[in-house]
Amino acid sequence: MKKLLIALALILGPLASEAQVKTPQASPKGYIKQTVGLTDVEVTYSRPGARGRAVFGNLVPFGKLWRTGANENTIINFSDDVIIDGKTLKKGKYAIYTVPRIESWDIIFYLSTDNWGLPENWSDAYVALKTTVKEDALPTPVETFTIGINGLDPNFGYLDISWENSHVALKFEVPTAKIAVASIDKALAGPTWNDYFNASQYLFQSNGNIETARIYVDKALDMSSDKPYYVSRLKSLIQAKQGDKKGAIETAKASLASAEAANNADYVKLNKDSIAEWSR
Repeated sequence: MKKLLIALALILGPLASEAQVKTPQASPKGYIKQTVGLTDVEVTYSRPGARGRAVFGNLVPFGKLWRTGANENTIINFSDDVIIDGKTLKKGKYAIYTVPRIESWDIIFYLSTDNWGLPENWSDAYVALKTTVKEDALPTPVETFTIGINGLDPNFGYLDISWENSHVALKFEVPTAKIAVASIDKALAGPTWNDYFNASQYLFQSNGNIETARIYVDKALDMSSDKPYYVSRLKSLIQAKQGDKKGAIETAKASLASAEAANNADYVKLNKDSIAEWSR
């Protein structure tokens, strides 16, 4: 019996050490992603509940910096520069801090995003943008802290923050017109040399139409000002596949010279090896 108990302990011991107790978080994690115009906005945050407690002016004091949620930082990420209160907030990731008051809130976008709650050492140098918005009293209490992206328009949206009887909405403008016009201009201008290079490379590598691949790589070289060594390299491979070894050698020599000037040892070796092979 004793040996059996020892054996069971040896078997069950590792299993017990690997077991993990799972319980729900008091402030569960929330995540939203919303496209506003052509700009993606993402928010990750924790969602505390009121649970019968007085929130603003008690659990969250008025006039003091608040983490805007619970646990680690509430983080917002913009895929493009946005305009808030006439000021530019660069695209990227920010922690959101707030200072709630009875009639208005300060909203702060902070560059350091890896804090648990408030930063141990606050630095004004990390404040990317700070603005003040009007507070609106809600007719129906919101039990769970909620952040949303609402009031959507192709050119703007609102960052909504609601909890208990308080609601604030921060308008942010997105560069939809700028992005759309740039996209239109690029499309109407036609393919770039890099587009032709990528198309040629695909046709070559996938055993597609080699004649079309040659046309595309020639266009890429004609359109590029610096004649990149990797484009010339591709052309030499296409020429060799077409049976034009003499032309392939000349193109490979041009690619070799460019690769040497760029100190790219890999392409130097590739071109030397191909020139030697095609010269036999």
